[in-house]
Amino acid sequence: MSNTENTAHSDHTLPSRRERLRMVLRLKSQRQLALLGAGLFATLSLVLAALLVQGRTTPQVVKLGQGAASVEAMPVAELEPVAALPAPRASALGTGVASYYGDELAGNLTANGEVFDPGQLTAAHRTLPLGSRVRVTNPRNGESVVVRINDRGPYHGNRVIDLSYAAAREIGLIRSGIGQVNLALLVG
Repeated sequence: MSNTENTAHSDHTLPSRRERLRMVLRLKSQRQLALLGAGLFATLSLVLAALLVQGRTTPQVVKLGQGAASVEAMPVAELEPVAALPAPRASALGTGVASYYGDELAGNLTANGEVFDPGQLTAAHRTLPLGSRVRVTNPRNGESVVVRINDRGPYHGNRVIDLSYAAAREIGLIRSGIGQVNLALLVG
């Protein structure tokens, strides 16, 4: 037999008995490890479940007027007042003409994707980031309202902001339909 025939013939031969035995032992050890891991996982799960069940206790019932957390344990007059949250800072944006839009656009999608509701305190502005909060003040009566920018506009005339019906009602613009307002961007 030539040398090339010998190598071609050896490529198709079965593994030796020793190699087959090694493969069987390797598979056996892998199966044993898998079973050991599954057993450990099951045991750990049972131990944790037992700990959770043992940890459940019925809450201690304390009659009103007894205990440290009782309403009657400390009179309200002795409690310290809760510090008020700091007021948001405002950056003046200037003045301009405001208008409002109401029921005719109810149900339409706004620029940020929410459905327009004239009863919410929202507004449309051409350039302010969506989600910005703006204090709108009517200088004629001193009334102001904080609105959230959720739409783009107004695109009519020289108006600077379009208010929802609820926001316009808060500052007294419903009767006139439009009016001069002062705007301040709230930060914080």
